[in-house]
Amino acid sequence: MTLRDLIERKRDGGRIAADEWRAFTRDLSAGTLPDYQVSALLMAIYFRGLDDDETVALMDAMLHSGRTLDLRHLTRGRIDKHSTGGVGDKASLVLAPLVAACGVAVPMMSGRGLGHTGGTLDKLESIPGFNTRLTLEQASAQIERLGCALIGQTGEIAPADKRLYSMRDATATVESIPLIAASIMSKKLAESLTGLVLDVKIGAGAFLPRTADSIRLAETMIALGKRYDCPVVALLTDMDAPLGVACGNANEVEESIETLRDGGPPDLRELTLRLSAEMLVLGKAAATLEDARVTLERALASGAALEKFREIVIAQGGDPRVCDDPKAVLAQPAISEPFVAARDGYVERIDARGIGRAVTAMGGGRMTMEDVVDPSVGIRIVARPGAHVKAGDPIAIIEARDAACAAIARRALEAAVHLGDIAPVQRLLVSHRVTVAGVERFN
Repeated sequence: MTLRDLIERKRDGGRIAADEWRAFTRDLSAGTLPDYQVSALLMAIYFRGLDDDETVALMDAMLHSGRTLDLRHLTRGRIDKHSTGGVGDKASLVLAPLVAACGVAVPMMSGRGLGHTGGTLDKLESIPGFNTRLTLEQASAQIERLGCALIGQTGEIAPADKRLYSMRDATATVESIPLIAASIMSKKLAESLTGLVLDVKIGAGAFLPRTADSIRLAETMIALGKRYDCPVVALLTDMDAPLGVACGNANEVEESIETLRDGGPPDLRELTLRLSAEMLVLGKAAATLEDARVTLERALASGAALEKFREIVIAQGGDPRVCDDPKAVLAQPAISEPFVAARDGYVERIDARGIGRAVTAMGGGRMTMEDVVDPSVGIRIVARPGAHVKAGDPIAIIEARDAACAAIARRALEAAVHLGDIAPVQRLLVSHRVTVAGVERFN
C-alpha cells in the first residue's frame, strides 16, 4: 500500500487502518515520505475527517513512534496542562512553577507558535540562555529534583507528530479536530501522566471559534485519555480578545513574572488559578477546588511560586536575574508608541486573531518553519473590551524594531479594535467544564 493509495482513499471518504497508520508514522519519522504527499493527506483529512477508531490509531502510532518520558517512579501526582492555542496566552509560564511549588510534578512539554498563536517555547527562549531542548534523561532528573521541567518536544518523543505539527501549520490544516486531538494526546501520554488539564479556547482568536466544536474537541481528548487511564479535565476559556495585556514573547515573560510576584492582569491571574486548581485536585495535592485555590494563592503571596520559577530558569541555563528585573535582561523594542482612540466610546471588541497575526508579521512568530523569532516585538493591549476611552487615549502600545514593523501593528490595530457607544456584554472567562461525566456550563 502506497501513500498515494491512502491519499486517494481518504479523499474519497474511506478509512485508514491501524497498521497503515503505523507504517505511515514509521516512514514519516524516517523522513522517507515526500512533503507534497504528506501535505495532500493532511488536506484530505482536513476535509474528510477521521472516525473515532482512526483518531485513536493515529494517536497511538504517533505515541509509539519514539520514546516516552518515564516518571512512574515518582510518588506524587504527574499532571500537565495544555492550551489549544491563544493570543497573549502565557498561562503556562505562571502555572507550571506555581503548581510545582504546591507539590505536584509538572512535566510541561510545550510547542512553538502555530498559525496566529504564540508558542511557550519561543517565550521561554527570550530569556537569555534558557534551554528548552533537554533530553529525556535531563528532563526526568530535573522533574525529580525540582518538580518541573519546561521543555520542547524532543526528537525522541512522538517524532512523527513533530513532523506533522510543522506541516499542519504550513499547509493551513491546523483546524482539524482529529488532528489536533491526536497531536496533543500523543505528546501528553508520552509523559506518563496521572492526569491532564486542557485549556480549550473559544472565540474569534481560537483555532476552533465555535463552542460546539471546542466541546467536541475536549470530549475527543477526554475519551483518548480514558483509553490510557489518564483522567482529563477541560475548561473552555475565552479567546475573543487577547489574554492579559502583553502579546509577543519577551513582553509576555515580563507579564508572567509580574503575575508570579502576586500581581499581573486580573484575567491572566484568574485563568491561571482556575487551571492550576484542577491540576492540584487531579494530582491529589488538594481535596477540592476551593482548597486548591487557597493553597495556590498562598504560594503566590509567599513568593514560593516565583522562587520555583527561578530554580527552573537556573536549572535550564537561563539568566535568573530575569526574576528580579525583567526589563534589564529581556530584549527590548527599539520603538514603543501608543495606538490611540480615534473618538470617545467603549472598546467593544479587540480581535485576538488579528492581533496574533500582526505579532507574527512583525517578527514575533513564524511565517515559515525557517523564520527566526524576534523576542522584542509585540503589542500591549492597555484598554480591554468594555473600557470607556476618550479620543486620544491609548488603547494599545506598539513595540517594534523599526518604523515598518510599527506600521504593520498600526494597520492591524485599526482593523482589530472596534469602538462603540454602548458598553458590550462581558464574556465569561471560563464558560464550560468538561469531564468524563459530561459538560458543565457556567453562567
